[in-house]
Amino acid sequence: MPIKIPAELPASDDLSSENIFVMDSERALKQNIRPLNVGILNLMPNKIETELQILRLLSNTPLQINIDLIRIDETAPKNTPASHMNAFYHSFSEVKDKKYDGLIITGAPLGNMEYEDVKYWDKMTTLMDWSRRHVQSTIFLCWAAHAAMYHYYGVQRVVRERKLSGVFEHRVLDEKNELVRGFDPYFWAPHSRVGEIPIEDYQRIDGLSVLASSYDAGVYIAATDDKRLVYVTGHPEYDPLTLAQEYERDVEAELSPAVPENYFQQNDPTKDIKVRWKSHGTLFFTNWLNYCVYQTTPFDLNELN
Repeated sequence: MPIKIPAELPASDDLSSENIFVMDSERALKQNIRPLNVGILNLMPNKIETELQILRLLSNTPLQINIDLIRIDETAPKNTPASHMNAFYHSFSEVKDKKYDGLIITGAPLGNMEYEDVKYWDKMTTLMDWSRRHVQSTIFLCWAAHAAMYHYYGVQRVVRERKLSGVFEHRVLDEKNELVRGFDPYFWAPHSRVGEIPIEDYQRIDGLSVLASSYDAGVYIAATDDKRLVYVTGHPEYDPLTLAQEYERDVEAELSPAVPENYFQQNDPTKDIKVRWKSHGTLFFTNWLNYCVYQTTPFDLNELN
């Protein structure tokens, strides 16, 4: 899939070097098709790293995708230059009148805070309500998945005694659901979070199905029957080194973190990393774009309701 992004975006050179098809605005104008419009609400402190991770996963089908990078407020992120934010990001006020085929809301390092104590919680709830009317299908990742479960259904997460960090084996629970089409019955996926919602709380919600879960990590993928809300509690977008970098950061901060499980060879941080989640991460996003977005979105986005 060609993804249409600004030629000056730092991710552009990285993606091209990885043989991923990116398209600049001039070439996109020559495509005689209606591209998909996808927004990425990036809540992570390191915006550039997260952009690259997600854009990789949106690049595996023959569809053209226009990307809007969105920020929740005007607060300057500590790990991203202001020049980058000003050049490539839209504030929500700038896009609130648009409609999107798809929206991805990233996680955020807010797992220990009560939702109402998050400084942008009011903006977050406004945006989640807006997405129900302006977006065909939305993916909520990690913290955003739990925040959406709380906002839409009043389901509160439980804060774990110890952070869940590592790569865990999962089982497909509904092999006929399009989001997990082509998945192996058992597959691996990364998690990095302190919050948890028991599977029973998902199962009590009418019109919501759990599609994949883990004995050790709990629910991984859940989605509404109409495919418009998709909850992913882990991080299929993570690079091979992301968990290692988080672990090293926590060690330096003297937080006494546990070694990420099932991640390093022999669970030894001095050894190589076992990368075994990238194929299913890519397949999940490809399935979402095809079955939850492309196959269901109206040609005229003004018909969304």
